[in-house]
Amino acid sequence: MTTVNLALGTMHFGTRLDERSSFDLLDRFVAAGGTMIDTANCYAFWSDPSGAGGQSERVIGRWLARRPGVRDRVYLSTKVGAEPIGAGEWPGNREGLSAPAIKAAVQDSLRRLGTDRIDLYWTHMEDRAAPLEDTVGALADLAGSGTVGRLGCSNHPTWRVERARQIARSNGWAGYTALQLRHSYLKPRPDTPVPGHDHRFGWATDEVVDYVHSDPELTLWAYTALLNGAYTRADRPLPEAYRHPATTRRMAVLTEVAGELGVSPNQVVLAWLAGGDPAVTSIVGVSDAAQLDEALAGVALVLTDEHRGRLDTAG
Repeated sequence: MTTVNLALGTMHFGTRLDERSSFDLLDRFVAAGGTMIDTANCYAFWSDPSGAGGQSERVIGRWLARRPGVRDRVYLSTKVGAEPIGAGEWPGNREGLSAPAIKAAVQDSLRRLGTDRIDLYWTHMEDRAAPLEDTVGALADLAGSGTVGRLGCSNHPTWRVERARQIARSNGWAGYTALQLRHSYLKPRPDTPVPGHDHRFGWATDEVVDYVHSDPELTLWAYTALLNGAYTRADRPLPEAYRHPATTRRMAVLTEVAGELGVSPNQVVLAWLAGGDPAVTSIVGVSDAAQLDEALAGVALVLTDEHRGRLDTAG
């Protein structure tokens, strides 16, 4: 069975998506060669009456418990830092990235997931109230003990990522080797708000892509790769920030290439990301088997140099 460069996004498992449907998607994903499962300890606090997260991790944990042997076939990715705690409004009441917060959160995630290790552990949002040395040290302790494997960060400014990696290197500690950011074929106008995107440093800019390309230790994971359905669904129009001449040109070429290959624009976008330099791991959240099958076929698609060249230069 060939593995695929796709992470199954499970943000809505246990909230918008019921347990049976979640199990079915996880089973189908693994049967197709999928291994990477992405979640977070805060998923999805905004959809649950309790106002707390953990639903996604619990569903994955119950799925693993009922599938003996599957844990060793999958790569679990979860996050720390954004779970609301105590009174107040989010994000002011989030747990943050202090050493005690990280050590408490990882134990809670392990318990919910029903496992003794997390393969890739992400800091979800930066926390400037916590000394960076403390955050890096706490993560290194987890990696050193085998509690977590790789370390990654999501929605951090590049300079903070590199500073954290320098701290780790200078101490001989494990450091960040993965970035998780919003990335897709279409780009919004610079410095233009996008509804639903709350992270100032959550974009995979050209600088970030170059950073990953130039450092063989780093990999890039992309969320919202399919722009919430906007590439293919008339009922999911692009936000205003995406309405500019480059979008028109890139959509025209994307549509042409998809038509020539007999595939969907979504599949071309996923192929463009997975086959790029650097190769990007897309995190795709799906709600039914057809969407999952489309995504799996997309990352398996290999674009010709001619098609990729047209896509790259369209903007």
